[in-house]
Amino acid sequence: MGKGMPPTIVAMTTPVSSPLGCPQPPTSAFPWTDAPLPTTCGPPRNHASNRTSAPAYDTTRMGGEYVGRRPTGQRPMNPTPADPLHVNQSDSAVAPPDFWRERRSQHPHFCAAVIADARCTMAYRGEGGQFRSRRHAATQCLRLLLVSDAFFAQVCYRAKARMQSLRVPFLPRVAHWLAMTSAQVSIGNPVVIAPGLYLLHGQVVIDGITTIGPNVRIAPFVTIGLRSGDFAGPTISANVEIGSGAKVLGTVRVGTGARIGANAVVLTDVPARTTAIGVPARIHQGPSSA
Repeated sequence: MGKGMPPTIVAMTTPVSSPLGCPQPPTSAFPWTDAPLPTTCGPPRNHASNRTSAPAYDTTRMGGEYVGRRPTGQRPMNPTPADPLHVNQSDSAVAPPDFWRERRSQHPHFCAAVIADARCTMAYRGEGGQFRSRRHAATQCLRLLLVSDAFFAQVCYRAKARMQSLRVPFLPRVAHWLAMTSAQVSIGNPVVIAPGLYLLHGQVVIDGITTIGPNVRIAPFVTIGLRSGDFAGPTISANVEIGSGAKVLGTVRVGTGARIGANAVVLTDVPARTTAIGVPARIHQGPSSA
C-alpha cells in the first residue's frame, strides 16, 4: 500500500492547516494528485432550469460492483421502461474505459491520508493533533486504532481505496468488510474523500460518485448518497459539519463551512457558511461556526 508513497509524509500535511491543525481546501488542484480540482461532482448542473444533465455514461449496481452502461443522451427526470437508461433494460453493460482509472487516481496516498485523518481526529477529541515526528505520528495512529472504532473503519476505507488504485484483488473487499463489522461504516468504491476526515462514531453510509473535501465532520447515522435513478452523489466542500441522522442525497453541493443539522434531509444545494435544518432542509443565512 505504500508503493509510490512520497518520502516526506508528515511535511505534506503540516504546512497548510486550519486553527485545529486540519488540512485546508485546495485552491487549484487536489494536493494528493496531479488531477485538476473539479468544479462539479457528477453531471453538470444547469442552474437556469435547476435540472441535471446526464453524464456520458450511466451506472448501475450489478453483482455488487458499479458497471458503466453505453453512452446515452439526457436523462428524463422520471425514467420509464421506454427510457434507454431504465435499469431494467436488457441491453449489455459496457464499462467506461477511463472512469475507474480517473476516479481512483484522485484517491490520496494511504499514509498521507491516515496521518491527516489522525490529526483531525485528535484535534476534535481534544488530544492535540500535532505530531513531533514520524514515530510519534505512527504511535498516535496505532493508539487511535485501538480506542476508536470509527477511526479503524476510516483506515480500512483508506486501505481499500489504495489497494483498488493498485489493482489488488480480493483484499479491498476484506477491508470493506472490516469497516462494516467494526463500526458499521460503508463507503462505496466511487467515493473520493480528501485527507482530514473526522467520523465522530460509526453508522455512516457514503455511496455514489461522491466527493468529500478536507476537515469534514460526520456524526453517526448519516447517509450521503443517491436519489432514486441517479448515480451521481453530493459534493461536500471543506470544513463542513454534518449532524447526527442527516441525509444528503443527490447531485447537491454543500458549500465551504456549511452546517447540516441533525436529522435534516438535504435535497438542494447548501451555500457556504449557512445552516440547513428540517425535512426537507431549509437554509438559514448567517455565519456558520463550522
